[in-house]
Amino acid sequence: MTVDLLLGLQWGDEGKGKIVDVLTSKYDIIARFQGGPNAGHTLEFDGIKHVLRTIPSGIFHSNNINIIGNGVVIDPVVFKSEIDGLAKFNLDLKSKLIISRKAHLILPTHRLLDAASEAAKGKAKIGSTLKGIGPTYMDKTGRNGLRVGDIELADFKERYRALADKHEAMIAFYDVAIQYNLPELEKEFFEAIADLQKLNFIDSEEYLAQAQKAGKSILCEGAQGSLLDVDFGTYPFVTSSNTTAAGACTGLGIAPNKIKEVYGIFKAYTTRVGSGPFPTEDFEEAGDVMAKVGNEFGSVTGRKRRCGWLDLVALKYAIQINGVTQLMMMKGDVLSGFDTLKVATAYNYKGEVIHHLPYNIEEENVTPIYTEFKGWQADLTGMTTYDALPKELKEYIEFIEKEVEVPIKIVSVGPDRKQTITR
Repeated sequence: MTVDLLLGLQWGDEGKGKIVDVLTSKYDIIARFQGGPNAGHTLEFDGIKHVLRTIPSGIFHSNNINIIGNGVVIDPVVFKSEIDGLAKFNLDLKSKLIISRKAHLILPTHRLLDAASEAAKGKAKIGSTLKGIGPTYMDKTGRNGLRVGDIELADFKERYRALADKHEAMIAFYDVAIQYNLPELEKEFFEAIADLQKLNFIDSEEYLAQAQKAGKSILCEGAQGSLLDVDFGTYPFVTSSNTTAAGACTGLGIAPNKIKEVYGIFKAYTTRVGSGPFPTEDFEEAGDVMAKVGNEFGSVTGRKRRCGWLDLVALKYAIQINGVTQLMMMKGDVLSGFDTLKVATAYNYKGEVIHHLPYNIEEENVTPIYTEFKGWQADLTGMTTYDALPKELKEYIEFIEKEVEVPIKIVSVGPDRKQTITR
């Protein structure tokens, strides 16, 4: 029996979907533990690019079960679209994909609330994807939410109406101009609910407990990144769930002492979507090159990602709070062609040199202190062994390992599952 955990260590978009896909053959069960349909996991193989939003990234493998855990929030409309998009691949979703009854539902009015709240903030907006995720988690913690298991109840529509009416009153309170046709949105919602009911709902914590007793291997898959964790991220510019290792326990009902390996995924540089502090953001040519070469646009939203140099202060922080046991470095190929690379190894924080992530990393408080490295010119995308990599890249990797005191076991040199070097 093995329960391993896979996490992003930056502000999301690290490439978790690809690595889950690469690792899936080793596991019987892939279980998503938090987040909503704003988190696109991109997988690329056989010349086809796939973007998953809610469905775990192991769905394309034939020999495993994929679970959507209780910590996830599900938009039935987006979920139906995702299912429809997979139809051409002839996947046996009825047997391969199961959903926790305790997962919360995103209602159409949650999306409207999200838009109204963000509009009311004006310049102080947090950069929400407007998918209704924050309001859904607010209803969850406020004990108002509707869950997947409620769909099975005879009075589900009455429960829906009561919550949707409450949301409409809240939208009116914001007093902002947003246009919507709720009857049309609700028609689409209930059609999607009917499709959702065709899948199997489970008491996932019991299912996973029995799977562990039966000796099954489980990979827990997170969404977003550690620096977007609602407790430990760059609050308030964060998501609304726990994206760190602790979130896997609460989002699936797995005990902490059952988790063995914690895989931490990071890019060879750093990106961020939306608002919020980003100490190593590069506003010059380097940042533009990273964005262009790395195709740094959101797989779901299409939003351009802000780009900058690797921040080892933030990376060490994420490794520490997650208990990471091994690292996977993504997009090393994007840095090919730079004469000089920079890595932030400390911060100047209000005139003092520090090596930890402080409470506030806004630019008026923090200036990164960089160590520079000689770049490499070689195209990495066709390389298949660690020995073949340029000397400068190996030095870059080995420096990171020494600083963070965790081994880098995988180096990704391209988007395809085959472009993955294991050390």
